[in-house]
Amino acid sequence: MPLVDHLRELRNRLAKGMLAITVVSVVAAFYSQDLMNFLIDPVPRCTTGLGESTGGTCAVIAYTDLLSPFTTTVKVCFMAGAVLSSPVWLYQLWAFVAPGLHKHERKYTYWFVSAAVPLFLSGAWLAYTILPISMRVLLGITPQGSANILPMDKVLDFIVRMILIFGGAFELPLVLVMLNFAGIVTGRRMVSWWRGVVMGVFVFGAVATPTTDPFGMIALAGPIVVLYFIAVGVAMLNDRRRQRANPDAQLDDDEASDLDLTPEPVGEVERVSAGPSVPEQANGSVNGYDDVT
Repeated sequence: MPLVDHLRELRNRLAKGMLAITVVSVVAAFYSQDLMNFLIDPVPRCTTGLGESTGGTCAVIAYTDLLSPFTTTVKVCFMAGAVLSSPVWLYQLWAFVAPGLHKHERKYTYWFVSAAVPLFLSGAWLAYTILPISMRVLLGITPQGSANILPMDKVLDFIVRMILIFGGAFELPLVLVMLNFAGIVTGRRMVSWWRGVVMGVFVFGAVATPTTDPFGMIALAGPIVVLYFIAVGVAMLNDRRRQRANPDAQLDDDEASDLDLTPEPVGEVERVSAGPSVPEQANGSVNGYDDVT
């Protein structure tokens, strides 16, 4: 297709994806209160009034300015629209890219997408599960005689950020498997990285989780380490399959392969019929040569 046709196709695909997000966002607006209650449910909310000091046991969620209720509702509805309509706009993106892929590339894409969605959802579910503990730890720092008044938009940003961090972190093993299938890294190389990977994952878990207790760090780093070793096992199996199909598959481009230099017998001399180009070959009596020599 010409460039203009590609751009027109991209415009149509983007328009369909944005239309799906808009429609689902409008529908989500009718359930915005339920959505916000679901998102802020991990926050231990106070049942007493603002005038009473609760210390670090609970918090009061409040809106800090006049436009905050409207902007927060719009943000939640748009986020719900983007998530719930993801099958539509992801299909539009796939329909735009798929014609340029080979058959085996499409097959691998189906596998990776089917694995990426459950991994991300598992990470998001884990983040939502440990959020109440994280909230209590963070609120527990508040001294007695003080009350926690949390802006609604800040609470939603914190919860969404935690869900995205956990969901994205669960995709790391899948990225390693993709690199292995692309031939960029081998399973043996991945095994040699295990000490650094384990250390890096726990450091990432300590930085990504805002709580000071080790529970949040272990809750994030533990499953990632397990998934990493599963990815190493998948990579080793893929390397073994590739080795059986092509013994030279693990060789580098500048590495010489093993050559069998054992000499083989030549066999019988083949009789070559000669044309009447020279007198000595006019009757075809010269055996084994195609010239006067």
